Formats: sequence, structure tokens, C-alpha cells
Amino acid sequence: MTLLREIERHLRATSTSATRFGREALGDPRLVHDLRAGREPRPATVARVRAFIAGHQPLEVTPPAPAPLPLLPGSEPC
Repeated sequence: MTLLREIERHLRATSTSATRFGREALGDPRLVHDLRAGREPRPATVARVRAFIAGHQPLEVTPPAPAPLPLLPGSEPC
């Protein structure tokens, strides 16, 4: 898989903007835009981006259990 595809998948999975990703991963807000335009990253850049993605995977969130319904006045718990 190409680096750009890996980044695009990460952006979708984390709802991160391209600019924010580039800034956080490498300090380069134009990174993703430049890759989309055909920029060829150096091997060291590829390694840094992949390491960033590996360390920033989206969390699997489980919804909290619903709160118990309040008892009506005059009723008893089951």
C-alpha cells in the first residue's frame, strides 16, 4: 500500500484533516496536499509517517450502558 493511501485511511478513521495530520506527524502542514500533488517522500519521511500512524490508531469506543429508568412514585423495584 502506498504511503498516501495509508494516510488517507488514517485520516478517514480518525476524522483528522490533512493539514492537522501533516503538522502533527512531521511539522509540515502541506505534507498530504503535496503528496496528493505527486511529491515523492524520502525513505526517512515514509518511516516517520508510518511510525506516527502506528502510534495514533483510533480508539474503539464502546457506548456506555444505558442508565436505569427512575421508578414511578408508589411503585416498587422488580
